[in-house]
Amino acid sequence: MKALPAFIHYSGGVDVAAYLELHHRGELKSRVEAAKSLLESCSVCPRCCGVNRLEGEIGKCHTSDEAVVSSYGPHFGEEPPLVGKHGSGTIFFTNCNLRCIFCQNYSISQLGEGKKVSKEELAYMMLSLQAQGCHNINLVSPTHVVPQILEALEIAIESGLHLPLVYNSGGYDSIETLKLLNGIIDIYMPDMKYSDEEIATEFSGIGNYPSINKAAVKEMHHQVGDLEISKEGIAQRGLLARHLVLPNGLAGTKEVVDFLAREISPNTHVNIMDQYHPCYKAPQVPGLARRISPAEFQEAIELAYQAGLSRLDGARSPVLRL
Repeated sequence: MKALPAFIHYSGGVDVAAYLELHHRGELKSRVEAAKSLLESCSVCPRCCGVNRLEGEIGKCHTSDEAVVSSYGPHFGEEPPLVGKHGSGTIFFTNCNLRCIFCQNYSISQLGEGKKVSKEELAYMMLSLQAQGCHNINLVSPTHVVPQILEALEIAIESGLHLPLVYNSGGYDSIETLKLLNGIIDIYMPDMKYSDEEIATEFSGIGNYPSINKAAVKEMHHQVGDLEISKEGIAQRGLLARHLVLPNGLAGTKEVVDFLAREISPNTHVNIMDQYHPCYKAPQVPGLARRISPAEFQEAIELAYQAGLSRLDGARSPVLRL
């Protein structure tokens, strides 16, 4: 294992990361212990498998006591407010609590590509990304490894970590776990995949995804509010929702954007995504076996505007992008 770069310290400006206050008050340690306790009879995510991950048992997420990481580094393909000039510092966690049959990263999420990392190694990754000038630490697919992330965070703070944390999840998150993250996560970036339970069951193996997803997004917004962006165009804090448009209206876009506008905030920053293409098992599924059309994407954008949303990434007109 590489030695932690203890020389990396914040040398000026204003601390913006929410977790620094908790750490300074001595409360972060209790959050770490509370999160770890969820692993004993696992209820970290809404699947509540009940296995003892501390003893090496695995449930639906196929991850035991240590996190598994596929890769990490500055990433320039995320939303503009996360990328800025120097990139979003992404850490791609292996495995997932969903089973999406069209996942574009299926070799990581479904096939388990990656290596186990200790809490010290994970802390090193965070510090390394900070040293490379990234604007944030972007935790990709963190839902099933929240306790491991918090353990590493505690170590990284001691060596000078100060960047905002981005919680970049599939949106199937436990309220109990999210409450442990209150005051720790700066930017929540959940997917809102579906609004229909039957479709969620067929495509992701989770029948109650819509209800769990909506409750999670409400809790996230309650904690951090609408997305705040600095004068330099960098996201500082808040909710940034993602919605991938699927062919044939299968994602239920109208219901998703109506929910965001009416039950979250009309000022919600939303990325309406058009990059769907059939991969993994999708080519064998008639409804998913093609890309979306320009007309389908434009319809999704219009539905978002009709719902009252105006902060949209993904819209074609440059006027519509922040």
